Amino acid sequence: MSRLDSIYPADRVTLREVGLRDGLQLTGRYPTTAAKQDWLGRESQAGVRHFEIGSFLPGRSAPQFADIAEMIRTCRDLGVTSAALVLNDRGAVDAVGSGVDEIVCVVSATEEHSQANMRRSIADAVGLVSKTVRLAADADHQPVTHAGIAMAFGCSISGDVALDQVARIAGACAETGADVIGLADTVGYAGPDQIALSCERVASLVGATRLGIHLHDTRGMGMANAAAALDSGVRIVDASLGGLGGCPFAPGATGNIVMEDLVFLCERKGFETGIELDRLVGVREIPATEMPEEQLYGAMARAGLPGASWRAASLQNQR
Repeated sequence: MSRLDSIYPADRVTLREVGLRDGLQLTGRYPTTAAKQDWLGRESQAGVRHFEIGSFLPGRSAPQFADIAEMIRTCRDLGVTSAALVLNDRGAVDAVGSGVDEIVCVVSATEEHSQANMRRSIADAVGLVSKTVRLAADADHQPVTHAGIAMAFGCSISGDVALDQVARIAGACAETGADVIGLADTVGYAGPDQIALSCERVASLVGATRLGIHLHDTRGMGMANAAAALDSGVRIVDASLGGLGGCPFAPGATGNIVMEDLVFLCERKGFETGIELDRLVGVREIPATEMPEEQLYGAMARAGLPGASWRAASLQNQR
């Protein structure tokens, strides 16, 4: 079995917890390292197996991720997959040397957002993906490389984004050898039909490359969009505990789709997640205590689990 197959089996849904990275990138306060390790431990006990745990950035500019080496070691000790973001060449080198399991590069779908977010062109961002792929191939542990296309469904700076543009970028990233292509509704512009059309188009271009989806619930379409992606064959879906997260280009917006609600959606659609919802909901205690000023979202936490019959019905319909 290849390393990609072991991390992202093609025949099952994989849910990626991004709250420890995306969820903390704009918060005024952030959990201590010990609290983050507790967060990791409790979510892994609930059955979550994939965690995006930080970014390779200088500690002075991103102090919430200064403990990334400790977080990678904690993931290794727990036997779960660690992923981290890189935004430049130095970050790519550091990431490969860190032993992290998955390295995530961002490629914007618009030149305007690429310059505002990373101060580089789309072509240069694809070049960073290519360099990261080469570095990863030479590493002993051969981390998975993940190219995330930001603003893939609409850009808060330049407006509508043509599917042809997204398809070209996805194809270019696949040609570099990236293992995973992620389509991100960074500012929550998309609806289910657009999600389905885009996922099916990109999937037809990238072949064996895994396709993932990263959704924000800015306009309340998050779960509908996740359902559309699943129905279109996507098997890698990002979410965050309590819907933590945000984007500097969508001020005031809610964050990522809620992990707890996504688990319920997947199970009701017949996809086994291996995640115990009641235990997962309980982990919300950690961000609630560590960051009391941050709002947590989620229907499952608010309404509670339905009767035991819901899981039995889901099991009967499993794919």
